[in-house]
Amino acid sequence: MVATSECFYGTGRRKSAAARVRLSPGEGKIVINGLSLDVYFARATSRMLLMQPLVLTETEGKFDLKVNVRGGGQTGQADAVKHGISRALVKFSAELRGSLKKAGFLTRDARSKERKKYGQPGARKRFQYSKR
Repeated sequence: MVATSECFYGTGRRKSAAARVRLSPGEGKIVINGLSLDVYFARATSRMLLMQPLVLTETEGKFDLKVNVRGGGQTGQADAVKHGISRALVKFSAELRGSLKKAGFLTRDARSKERKKYGQPGARKRFQYSKR
């Protein structure tokens, strides 16, 4: 284990989910809201999505991650954590910025749920037209 106790922080957001990520030198332990990665994200696609920045920058197993994530669903939270990890990695080393930027991991995905309009059943859905 590395003697340095320096931590790098990153905040990631997606839909209505927000993740606070603490990156510290270690052996690759990932704790999300007090649970291990496999317990918190049961879906393999969510785990794969979350690990993409670490795999891309070849830092997998070099950092311990402590994550607090709130709001949204499983996919939104996984994307928020991915965004937070990417931002924390840039604070660790500015040299990683180019590859993370090119892969699109530093861009906040601004797509969110469209609001329901008044007088209608949903955001886009309209009531059935009746001719008579």
